[in-house]
Amino acid sequence: MSDTHKGQCFCGAVEIEVTGEPAGMGYCHCESCRTWSAGPVNAFTLWDPDAVKVVKGEEHIRQYNKTENSDRKWCDKCGGHLMSGHPGLGLTDVYAAIIPTVDFKPGIHVNYAETVLPMKDGLPKMKDFPSEFGGSGETVPE
Repeated sequence: MSDTHKGQCFCGAVEIEVTGEPAGMGYCHCESCRTWSAGPVNAFTLWDPDAVKVVKGEEHIRQYNKTENSDRKWCDKCGGHLMSGHPGLGLTDVYAAIIPTVDFKPGIHVNYAETVLPMKDGLPKMKDFPSEFGGSGETVPE
């Protein structure tokens, strides 16, 4: 994987760069992510916040916090979703779709107990989150 990857919102007014390697990649099946992404599952890439840089259009970024767990950010010109900060985890989720040169290699499904789109891919299916991230650590069958 190349060291720096560029991404942008839907209209291109906001551009970001991620540098280095993601801390993790996978799929979230929770109701909040499904509603926010307008899809049956959300593909995530997790980064150290210092590895994520807004290089253009910071003035167009808006934020919404439904809970203290996620700082969801989008472009105010096109509505394109960009990323979510996860302060409790010390990580930033840059949505996999906006950084197309990152080789997306998911390693886990989280909140699979809430899934509306069963995915039989052999990856671990967490009921909620791994225990090191405050979840039960329980897996559920595919």
